[in-house]
Amino acid sequence: MADSKKEATEVIDPAVAAFIEEDAKRKAELEEAKAKDFEKPYDTEALLEVRHLRKCFPLQKSLLGKVQRELVAVDDVSFKLNAGETLGIVGESGCGKTTLGRAILKLHEPTGGRIIFNGEDITDFNVKQMRKNRTEMQIIFQDPYSSLPPRSTVGDILSEPVKVHKIVPDSEVKDYVMDLMEKCGLRDYYYERYPHEFSGGQRQRICIARALSVKPKLVICDEPVSALDVSIQAQNINLLKDLQKSMNLAYVFISHDLSVVKFISDKIGVMYLGSMVEFGNKKDIFSNPIHPYTKALFSAIPNPNPDVKMNRIVLNGDIPSPANPPKGCRFHTRCPNATEKCKYVTPEYREYEPGHFAACHLCEEEFSKK
Repeated sequence: MADSKKEATEVIDPAVAAFIEEDAKRKAELEEAKAKDFEKPYDTEALLEVRHLRKCFPLQKSLLGKVQRELVAVDDVSFKLNAGETLGIVGESGCGKTTLGRAILKLHEPTGGRIIFNGEDITDFNVKQMRKNRTEMQIIFQDPYSSLPPRSTVGDILSEPVKVHKIVPDSEVKDYVMDLMEKCGLRDYYYERYPHEFSGGQRQRICIARALSVKPKLVICDEPVSALDVSIQAQNINLLKDLQKSMNLAYVFISHDLSVVKFISDKIGVMYLGSMVEFGNKKDIFSNPIHPYTKALFSAIPNPNPDVKMNRIVLNGDIPSPANPPKGCRFHTRCPNATEKCKYVTPEYREYEPGHFAACHLCEEEFSKK
C-alpha cells in the first residue's frame, strides 16, 4: 500500500484574518479615492502639484517582456508647492528622495500618478513636448565634481543652455552670463577657467548658476551642500535663499541634514521606503511630529547645549529592501510602538491637522480619542 501524503492546512488566527480583510477593504477604498483625486480640477495657485506619484524599476522580466519582479522606488506620493516656496524632503539613504526629484522632472518616466506643473499635466509628455518646460524646471546635482564637463570652461558651461534655449540674443549672451556669475558669487575672471581649477564650494556655485541660467520657476536641489564643509554650506544656502527671493523660485530641497532643511524650508516631507509618511508646514513638523519615524529622525538632531538631555529614539535594524517591502505599514519592522494591526493593514495617508498629513495607525487611534 503506497504511502499517502496529507496536506497540512494552515490555521489562520481570527484576529489576523480580520486584519487581512480590513487591509483588502482599505486598499480598495484607497484606489477609489485615487480615481476621484485624478478627476479633481488642478490647483491654480500651485506651481507644482504631485498626485499619487509612483515609480518602479523592473528587476526581472519574462521572455515576453512582462515584468515579474520590480523595485518600488516611489510609491503614492502627493503634495503641492507654490511659487517662492521651498519643500524639504528628508529620509534615510535609499528611501526614494532623489528618484522622486528626477521623476518630477521626468528624467525618470513615472510608472503612475500625475505631475501637474504650472497648471498643465505633464505626466504623459514626450521628449519633444517636455522641451518647452525644460527651461522652467531645473536640477542642481549632488556631486559638483562629476556634474560639470571637465573640458569646457565656465563661460561655455553657462553659455550653452542660454544659446540652446535662446534666452537672450547671441550678442548679449556673454553679458548675461557675466551678470549671472556675479549674482551667484563668481568672479568675472572665472569665465575662462575650467572646473578642475575650483574648490568644491565654487563648483557648486557654478552648478547653481547653470541651473538658473535658463530662468526656471522650479529647481530640484538634490543634496546641493552635502559634499561641502559647514562654512561653505552656509554660504551656498544663503545664496540659494537670496536667489529665491529675487527670482521667486520654488525649491524641492533634498537633504539628510535636518538643520539645513529647517533653515531653508517652508514645508517638509518625510519619506520612508518610497512613501511619504508625514508632510506639513515646517513649524508643525518640527514642533509637533506625529509619525514615529519623524520623531526618531528629529531625536537624532544634536543639541549644542550640554545641559540639555537628549531623548534619543534608537531604531533597530536596517531599512527593508524596496524590492521586497513589508506588508502593512512599511515602518512596522523598526517601529518601537508597532501593534499587530501595523503588520497587516496599510495605514491611510490622511490629514490630521490643517495641512499636516501622516500615514500611521497610532496617529489614527490618538486623534480619534480627541
